Amino acid sequence: MWLILIALTPLLLVVLARAEFPPDVSTALRTAKNLYVATERKDGSQSEISPIWFMFDGEAVYFTTVPSSYKAKRTQLGRPLHVWVGSKDGPHFTGRGEVLTDPALAERMAPVYDDKYWISWLGFFRPRAERVRAGKTVIVRVTPLDASAS
Repeated sequence: MWLILIALTPLLLVVLARAEFPPDVSTALRTAKNLYVATERKDGSQSEISPIWFMFDGEAVYFTTVPSSYKAKRTQLGRPLHVWVGSKDGPHFTGRGEVLTDPALAERMAPVYDDKYWISWLGFFRPRAERVRAGKTVIVRVTPLDASAS
């Protein structure tokens, strides 16, 4: 029993230390239609800000992109993402991204996109499990870095 508790302690500390979105960012994420995302280049400069569609589940934001995009490549290299919610001057956070290839997650994202974006409801630009399976689309999961919101 004690061995199990000792073994699980590091995991528990990671869960408890998880960074959370600041209240203004979290509130905006629940109603915003777009995120404005910039990545960090190798030289430390910030890329151009791009508007993107997204899903927010209360703990992370998710968006899709092609595997060859700078967003995907720089995320895989561990570079931070700079995210503004709702507009280029909206609430901001700096996040850590993770590139995922989970078709089930794409299926979970699709109805959220349909509810938010009328063109997705028509079948355009929505996350598709078959594109993830085929390697044509990846999903980026973004969580806030510790003490990163501004």
